[in-house]
Amino acid sequence: MKPTEKLRAAGLAIILSWGWKRAAIALAAGALSALAMAPFNAWPVLFVTFPAMVWLIDGAGAGRWRGVPAAAVAGWWFGLGYFVPGLYWIGYAFLVDAPTFAWLLPFAVLGLPAYLALFTALGFALARLIWTADASRVIALAASLTASEWLRGHALSGFPWNAFGYALTEPLALAQTASLIGLWGLTFLSVAIFASPAVLIDGASAGRRPWIAPALALLLLVAMGIFGVARLSLQPTAFVAKVKLRIMQPNLQQDVKFNYAAKAEVMQKYLALSDRASGPQSTGVRDASILIWPESAFPFFLTREADAMAQIAGLLPKGTILITGSVRAPDLPPGVRITRAYNSIYTIDHDGSVLSVYDKLHLVPFGEYLPFQDWMERLGFVQLTRVQGGFIAGTRRRPMEIPNAPRMLPLICYEAIFPEDVASREDRPGWMVNLTNDGWFGISTGPYQHLQQARIRAIEQGLPMVRAANTGISAVIDPSGRVVARLGLGVEGVLDSALPAAIAPTIYARIGDIPAAILVAAALLVVLRRRVAKRAS
Repeated sequence: MKPTEKLRAAGLAIILSWGWKRAAIALAAGALSALAMAPFNAWPVLFVTFPAMVWLIDGAGAGRWRGVPAAAVAGWWFGLGYFVPGLYWIGYAFLVDAPTFAWLLPFAVLGLPAYLALFTALGFALARLIWTADASRVIALAASLTASEWLRGHALSGFPWNAFGYALTEPLALAQTASLIGLWGLTFLSVAIFASPAVLIDGASAGRRPWIAPALALLLLVAMGIFGVARLSLQPTAFVAKVKLRIMQPNLQQDVKFNYAAKAEVMQKYLALSDRASGPQSTGVRDASILIWPESAFPFFLTREADAMAQIAGLLPKGTILITGSVRAPDLPPGVRITRAYNSIYTIDHDGSVLSVYDKLHLVPFGEYLPFQDWMERLGFVQLTRVQGGFIAGTRRRPMEIPNAPRMLPLICYEAIFPEDVASREDRPGWMVNLTNDGWFGISTGPYQHLQQARIRAIEQGLPMVRAANTGISAVIDPSGRVVARLGLGVEGVLDSALPAAIAPTIYARIGDIPAAILVAAALLVVLRRRVAKRAS
């Protein structure tokens, strides 16, 4: 049997499948698709799994109501298969305080993927509504899934983790297209390119040339690579003069990080590690102009502990600034009990004075707050951080002034995964800092995915990204996405690096998601035109 005949047989088998076989095919295709994400980056697998999406929607046409419900069900199973292996690491967070939260682990590992799969179901259903019988159905699927993935990134505070567009971010040359069209544009291209082999089963009747769509997809992939190589060669890494970074990665376990009794132990480790020599010529923290500690670094309110602030002042030489995460108490009258707090970033001068503060805007549902907080607390639920009443969200994000360095845009934890929230076009910073505590998720794929997404923010904006992570992966990333320096996952140490210089604002930084919207709108026009032409004929 020839390869094209085998492909046609496989496609027809999926199209004609029904019941549990259809669900199993969708589930398996989704699970294999998760291999396209970091750290595996095995995106060629999508040339097998994304055509299955097209054939599943083709086969839905035999169902009622134009096949929309059947397509939605197939999409939900595909999404469940995709998100369970892609997000399994969330379950680790429920084992940090196992006596309290372990019973919730199955709900997290299966419940969140089941919810996120609703957006994939929506994408399949929308595609079925505008489905065609020719190659244009591939871009119908690309437009529909881009819309549903965008909605996933915004609805109910949003969670765009592992959006399909991240499949086109490795190798680095492919990722450069993000500077033009951002994550959502990459999502459109990802679906269109990888689903294109599905049309090879259409046959060459009625003047059709089914090979054209996959050939164009491959040409587009090559063009992205050429553009990326050219962009990287024209933009070598440059550095800001006289700015030296030192990132401290303590690799603290979570039960220590949130235990007030471990206050002295935590501070001693931070101080000793921050001043550790990193080589024969190193003189410790005196080599750095900016010292960076990770998110929620202390098991106490930093500025309310005079001895801790004095120790920091004793550590920092003149001319060195500390950027650190810390839980911050709200401003309350003396004697009033503190029940809620901010997740914040402080910049602290060498004399121990606080120069500026940023309070996290985009809080993590169930991690830093509960939906319907008061009602759920009355039922006995608490969020993972166990802050009664939940964390308080900040009011706005703005660049922070750093002495003798470019202004810095603060991002705490998963704030770095939201493309449109990262940088203001009117108030452009010189670099971005992402303080995070991925220690919740153990030695898993989660921290690698987080790093990959932060790297794409750097490419989109043309700004360097500096990450300080409690357990890793800490890194310094230049504005083209090159990882200049990094500390591995689960490693204790310090990372010394110069600060990469920003480049001119990218097209994405200037106009945001407009190019992605144009791609989706153009695809819809082509599809609708094909449908109208078919009816007219």
